[in-house]
Amino acid sequence: MRVEAVLSCVLLWGLGEVVGGPVCRYPPTQWCSTYQIASACQVVHHCLETKQLKERNESGKWIFNCQHGQEECTGNMIEACLMHTLQNVKRFFPIIFCMESAPDVISAAQLCLKVYEPTVDWTEIEKCVNGNLGNKLMHQNAERTEALNPPHKYVPWILVNGVHSKELQTQAMTSLFNLVCNTYKGKKPPVCGLSEGRSPFPDA
Repeated sequence: MRVEAVLSCVLLWGLGEVVGGPVCRYPPTQWCSTYQIASACQVVHHCLETKQLKERNESGKWIFNCQHGQEECTGNMIEACLMHTLQNVKRFFPIIFCMESAPDVISAAQLCLKVYEPTVDWTEIEKCVNGNLGNKLMHQNAERTEALNPPHKYVPWILVNGVHSKELQTQAMTSLFNLVCNTYKGKKPPVCGLSEGRSPFPDA
């Protein structure tokens, strides 16, 4: 985040305290990390203004600039290569969930792959990440993101049946299970009928 934006955010935060607005209980380094924190700290507009360029082409190769730095870009590329290699969501989702649940996404990647897909050679994923294929997959993901309608303004930017709204975003962040059961257009699984669509998971 640029210095001038931080200063502006500090002023807005202080003003909110004076006039009795929402109290921001997060440090400035986290203000643009999620939409919820940006809203609580009244800095959504400033976070949108400071959104960084996502990619640029240099000599035929795409260079990526991720919100949380190069490590996030590397983690994203590993996950893109996993999805491309494994194809089936039932195969790659447990690995990605395992990675994202770990303190260090990149360090966990190889172990998570070994646990859930022991027959897949890690060198195959590394070759994708370090080669032209990983670069191409990341560029395709960036293109899909830029093609969203309405355009995304923050992350995560959640679509439900191709639609984004503040209400759907809030429901997805607070009660995802119920949202999925209520909006799924196919044949709903039996679990959606339990307790009138209430989640069977205590914390969901």
